[in-house]
Amino acid sequence: MTNWLGRLLTPRPGAGPTSAASAHALKHWSDLPPAAIDAAHFETRYIVLNTEASGLDIDKDKLLAVAAVAVDRGVLNPHDSYYGALAPAPDATLAELLLFSGKHPLVVFNAAFNRSVIERALEEHLGVTVASLWIDLYFLLPALFPQHQDRPARLAAWMESFGIDTFQRHHALGDAWAIAQLLLAAQAKASARGAHSPQALADIERSYRQQRSRL
Repeated sequence: MTNWLGRLLTPRPGAGPTSAASAHALKHWSDLPPAAIDAAHFETRYIVLNTEASGLDIDKDKLLAVAAVAVDRGVLNPHDSYYGALAPAPDATLAELLLFSGKHPLVVFNAAFNRSVIERALEEHLGVTVASLWIDLYFLLPALFPQHQDRPARLAAWMESFGIDTFQRHHALGDAWAIAQLLLAAQAKASARGAHSPQALADIERSYRQQRSRL
């Protein structure tokens, strides 16, 4: 099985953890066994990732904070979450994020931005590149719920469609909490269609992307 999150590639020269604690955390994470991406939803720990950045320009703006919320075997627990600002120690924050995330399936809303800024920060501050299975609800949700939105839509539109609220909008952790609730809805709908695993969700997303590209 491909180690889709834990495979560390060659560090960039001059980059890497700046403290012994961060280096130890990174080593512990890299030694974790890979998760099974063909396991059932009720056997899987999913990690919803979200970000706060200085703006929406991937090329110019910087990552300010990261958040993660676990959906563990179908259970969403507010205490099973992580939030950290990158300043003043980005390597420590990102190492903690990796430890919380383990090597479980990663879920984002709008991977084009959130995945990009997270991967860039990991490479810049920890000197590593990770291979990951990413599930993007931006494309998965319209594939599963065309009766609500028949094309990719903003997070606010999906929250309104499902009557989802959160404790703070436009905050990395607050929006992650909303995205996690949408993931639960996606798991239930996908299971009803016979898609019972992280890989099955990724396959539905990929098929929908391919369909959109032909329009």
